Amino acid sequence: MKFLDLCKVYIRSGSGGNGCIAFRREKFIEFGGPNGGDGGCGGDVWVETVDGLNTLIDFRYQQHFFAENGRAGAGRQMTGRDGNDIILRVPVGTEIIDEDEETVIADLATLGERYLLAKGGNGGWGNLHFKTATNQAPRRANPGQPGVERTVWLRLKLIADVGLLGLPNAGKSTFLAATSNARPKIADYPFTTLHPNLGVVGVDNREFVVADIPGLIEGAHEGRGLGDLFLGHVERCAVLLHLVDGSSGTLLEDYDTIVTEIEEYGEGLADKPRIVVLNKIDTMDDEERAFLKDELEAHSGETVMLMSGASKEGTVDVLRALRPYVDAARAPVVAPEEDDTWRP
Repeated sequence: MKFLDLCKVYIRSGSGGNGCIAFRREKFIEFGGPNGGDGGCGGDVWVETVDGLNTLIDFRYQQHFFAENGRAGAGRQMTGRDGNDIILRVPVGTEIIDEDEETVIADLATLGERYLLAKGGNGGWGNLHFKTATNQAPRRANPGQPGVERTVWLRLKLIADVGLLGLPNAGKSTFLAATSNARPKIADYPFTTLHPNLGVVGVDNREFVVADIPGLIEGAHEGRGLGDLFLGHVERCAVLLHLVDGSSGTLLEDYDTIVTEIEEYGEGLADKPRIVVLNKIDTMDDEERAFLKDELEAHSGETVMLMSGASKEGTVDVLRALRPYVDAARAPVVAPEEDDTWRP
């Protein structure tokens, strides 16, 4: 199944049915009069988050969604049938963006959340509504209101607890494969990861979700490489795991590249908690590990952890360091208790 996180859709709600002009003309009925019914309402267009989806691939093959129009009214005061609604089913974490690609209309971040994207038109009144003492045979009815037609963008931001950051070949996919049942593509050349991967990791009887995105390179915010196209998938994470390749030979430059890119990206990503890990320590001896760790700590001003995704050395310690941030983000917000002390 292909991964698709951005798509353009065209929607239109149903138009309301026209009102009816009709009169009672029945044999042996002494008093007739207008009895035209109202038109039915047009169908609405809804967006709903459902379980079991993690991509917008369904919208690649169908981009136009039209709700049903309402039926016209009829004689004998019969109201026309309402048009059927149409529901766009999307994964949890989908944003609805206006046609300008900037204005966020709705952010659907919880399961079962619904949003009314386009309201159907009201049905028109039949001539029964226009009967008065001075106009007892009105030949007037209202047309139904037209539906709403608009173009919107759907953008998916994955719901994950931890986001992986690093240059290409920093060992992000190897770490995900070593700590979860996910099987991302792993190879010895850059950009083996072409779309985000999710994995469920566990430590100390607690599970959380880790998101692996394609690696960033210098100038990604300007569109180089795969650009910052996939950084939106780690915006919702509680904590970022920054992997630095200890065998690259340009340790400090690699660190600065990632920090610069997330700062240029914005969206509060640089303000999120971040754990820095020196990866691929299985290729170093103890002296080299200590030297590179001290060098990176002095440069970054942060505590640096040691890990090897290939040999799984230090992975449990890294997961345990991530857990408090995940638990804090998942903790329910408790409203302050009201003081029920009686006061005169």
